[in-house]
Amino acid sequence: MSIFYSTNNSIYNNEMNNNKNKSVNKNRLRCSLLAISLLSVVNIPSVLAETSQEKGLAIVVEADKRDQGFGDSSASMEMILTNRHGEQSIRIMRNKTLEQENDGDKSQIVFDNPRDVKGTAFLSYTHREGADDQWLYLPALKRVKRIASSNKSGPFMGSEFAFEDIASQEVNKYTYNYLKNESFDGREHYVVEFDPKDLKSGYSRQEVFFDTDEYRVWKVNYFNRGGELLKTLSISDFNQYLGKYWRADTWTMINHKTSKKTVLNFQNWTFNNNFSDRDFSRNSLSRAR
Repeated sequence: MSIFYSTNNSIYNNEMNNNKNKSVNKNRLRCSLLAISLLSVVNIPSVLAETSQEKGLAIVVEADKRDQGFGDSSASMEMILTNRHGEQSIRIMRNKTLEQENDGDKSQIVFDNPRDVKGTAFLSYTHREGADDQWLYLPALKRVKRIASSNKSGPFMGSEFAFEDIASQEVNKYTYNYLKNESFDGREHYVVEFDPKDLKSGYSRQEVFFDTDEYRVWKVNYFNRGGELLKTLSISDFNQYLGKYWRADTWTMINHKTSKKTVLNFQNWTFNNNFSDRDFSRNSLSRAR
């Protein structure tokens, strides 16, 4: 009797458990379907999706990778300075750049006109890690002046570009955050926030706009240490060289605090110039003509 009861009780309990499990499974299925439905409605990313930091870094790495291997380049430059009253002054310069295999680029800018700045030369060694090395040769003093890291936020030759804007932007010197996509001028752009690791930077952050097709930078918003919008750089007139490398002919920097503007116009881009490290030494600054 007891055995019979026990057997039937076990069968009953098993049946009840099976029905309960089926009910639980159905509830789980309903919950899963509900979750999927909600995800599709509110567009919540899955756990496996990139974080905004990972996506931001991936965009910057891709842009950097697409510009690797150019070797060296040179161009003529026109700098147009416009004050808040609309008055302009023009400077004529030359620029050359040497790519480094395991470090940032080396670059040199030489001023040819007007007479008061003729012979002034700027040299920059950009580094992947740590502070960049920058020097300025002043012909009136006949000496080379080193630009201190604490002065990197200062204006480059009275322009709206800072010394840190002139150096190449190395990936390891920032942390990144993808903000959004934004369309303008008929293009779709990734908007990525750059947060400088260098505490001596003049900026708290930058908003950089990359086009989604070629990963070219078309605009940069610079925010001062107080978090206010300080400057906007607009880049245009791109041309492709060597079937791969894009260079922009027009760079326009507007200072929202002073209403001043600086335009850089580039011409006569050339590559494969056979530049060497000797062309970018400190001693070469005083010989630059």
